[in-house]
Amino acid sequence: MQYIILFSTAFVLSLVITPSVKKLAIKYNLVANPKEDRWHKRATPIMGGVAILLSFFIPLIVFYKLSFNFSLSNSIWVFLLCGFILFAMGLLDDIKNITPQGKLIGQIIAATIMVKFGYTLNWFDSLILNTFITIIWIVGITNAFNLLDNMDGLATGIAFIACLFIFLISWLNPNPQSPSFQSLLFLTLILMGSLLGFLVYNFNPASIFMGDAGSLFVGFYMAGLTISGDFRHSTNLLSIISVPVLILFIPIFDVSLVTVMRKIFGRPISQGGRDHTSHRLVAIGFSEKKAVLLLYTIAALAGSIALGIQHISIHTSLMIIFLFALVLIFIWLYLAKVRVYPKDQEMTLLKNSSFTPLLIEFTYKRRIFEVLLDLMLIPLAYYGSYLLRFEGILIGHNFRLFLESLPIIIASQILCFFIFGVYKGVWRYTGINDIITYLKAVTSGTILSVLMILFIYRFIGFSRSVFIIDWIILFLFLSGSRLSFRMVGELASREQNSGRKVLIYGAGDGGEFALREILNNKKLGLVPTGFLDDDPKKYKRKIHGYPILGGIHRLKKILSNHKVSEVLVACRNLEESRLEKLKATCGEMGIELKWLTFSIKSDQAG
Repeated sequence: MQYIILFSTAFVLSLVITPSVKKLAIKYNLVANPKEDRWHKRATPIMGGVAILLSFFIPLIVFYKLSFNFSLSNSIWVFLLCGFILFAMGLLDDIKNITPQGKLIGQIIAATIMVKFGYTLNWFDSLILNTFITIIWIVGITNAFNLLDNMDGLATGIAFIACLFIFLISWLNPNPQSPSFQSLLFLTLILMGSLLGFLVYNFNPASIFMGDAGSLFVGFYMAGLTISGDFRHSTNLLSIISVPVLILFIPIFDVSLVTVMRKIFGRPISQGGRDHTSHRLVAIGFSEKKAVLLLYTIAALAGSIALGIQHISIHTSLMIIFLFALVLIFIWLYLAKVRVYPKDQEMTLLKNSSFTPLLIEFTYKRRIFEVLLDLMLIPLAYYGSYLLRFEGILIGHNFRLFLESLPIIIASQILCFFIFGVYKGVWRYTGINDIITYLKAVTSGTILSVLMILFIYRFIGFSRSVFIIDWIILFLFLSGSRLSFRMVGELASREQNSGRKVLIYGAGDGGEFALREILNNKKLGLVPTGFLDDDPKKYKRKIHGYPILGGIHRLKKILSNHKVSEVLVACRNLEESRLEKLKATCGEMGIELKWLTFSIKSDQAG
C-alpha cells in the first residue's frame, strides 16, 4: 500500500505541476526553437525538468517529515544533493548555455563525491579500478540520457522503464543487509511517478521538453540507482556486471552508436545532430511514434533479461546475454549504414576521417567481420547444445569434453563455410539458394566434426544428441544472421507510411516483382496497400504480408476505403472488358493508372 501511495502522489503532482511549468516557460520565452541539427519542428517549452524535480522532491520531503517508514542516511542525502546540483547546472545551461567542458567538470565532481560516500561498482577486486569505473559510469550514463533526449518521449519513457526494472529487481531480490534498501525503493517509486506524469505531456506530439535540467537530473539518478548497492548481494559476477548494463541498455546503445559514427565521420561528439538511434529508425521508414515505441520494447526486453538472470544458472544467463547482444549488434550495424548526413557533407567528412578507410577495409572488402562473427556463433551454438542436452548445467566431465572438442568444432565448421561459399553472399539479398548453401555447409561441418572427434577421441563420453542439437542451432544462427539485414530492411519498408498509396493489379509474379521494387526503391515515393486480382481463389490471401483485397468488381470500394492514389497494373494479359472498366473507374475517381514494364535491351547496333 505504501508503494502505491508514493507512486500515485508523485504521478498526480507531475500531472498537475507540468502544465503550470509549461505556461511559465512560454511566458518567459524559455523555449527550444527549431534548428537544422535538431529534430523538433516548432518552438517548445524546455522547463520540463523543473516539473520532474518538484514532483520528485515534494512527496519525498513530505513523506520523510511524516515518518512514512522513511530513513534517509547521509549517503542518500548526498546522492539527492548531487542530483539537485546537476539539475541546477542543467537549468543554467537551458537559460544561458554552459560550455561542454563546464558541464563535464560538474559531472565529474558530483561523481567523485558519490564515490566518497560509498557509491561504487564492485566489479573488480581493485578499489582503484572500481573507483575509476564508477566515475566513468556516472558521467557516461548522465551524458547518455542527455543525448537520448532527442525525440518526443524517448528519454522520459526509457528512464521510466529503467526505474520499473530497478524496482522489480530490488523488490524481488531484497537486500536486508543494506540499511538504505527500503529508502532507495521509495526513491525509485517516486521518480517513476514523476516520470510517468511528465510523459503524458512529453510523448509524441510533445508539448514540453525536459531540457538539460531534466535530462542531467534523470540521467544522474539513473546512474546512482544502479550502483546504490541493491545488486551487490549477488554472488554471480555476471549478474553484478550485466544487470546495470541491461537496465540502461538503450542509453548505452545510443551513445555508443553516436560516438562511433561521429568519430568515423569526423564530427565533434558534443555537437548536436540527427544521427541518433531514433533518427536512424525514422530514416529507414518508421514513424516517430513507432521508433520510440520500438526502443521502449527493446528496453523492456533488456530489463526482462536483467530480471530473469537473477533466477537462472550462470551458464544459461551467459547464453541468453550473448544471444541478445548478437541481435543488437546486427541492429547496430544496420543502423550504422543508414544515411543521416547530407550526401555532399558525408563525402567531405569521409575524406577527412583517417578511421574510415580502415573501417571499409575491415567490414566490406575482406569480409573479416563475417568470419569473426562466425567465430562467435559456432562456439555459442555448441555451448547452447550442451546446455539443452544437460538441462542448463555444464560442469565436470561434460565441461571438459566441451573445451577439448571446441577447437575441432570451430576449425571444421569454418573450413566448410569457406569451401561451400558462405562468405560469397550479400546479406541484403539472402534468398533460398543461400539458405541451401548454409544447410550444406553446416551439415558438412557437423559431419567433419564428428569424424575428427571419432578419430581423435574414439567418441568416448560424447553425446550424439549434442551434435544433432548443435547442427540445428548453428544452422538457425547462420541463416538468421545473414537474413537479419533483409528482415530489418523489409520491416522498415513496411513501416514506411509517407508516400502515395498504390494498389497493385495482379497477384502473380508481376505483382510480386512490383511489390519488391516498391518496398526497396524509396525514390518511387509509393506505399503498397495491397493487391487486386480477379481469381476468387486468391481472395483474402497475402503476398509478403500484403492482402489480396478482391477482384475488379470491388475496385471502387477498395479505392475509396483504402484512399488509394494510384493503381499499378502488373499482369501480362488483361481482358479488354476489364481494362475498360479499370480505366473508367480510375478516371471517375481521379486515380492515376500506371503500367509495370520490364525490358532487356541490346547495346548492339542494328
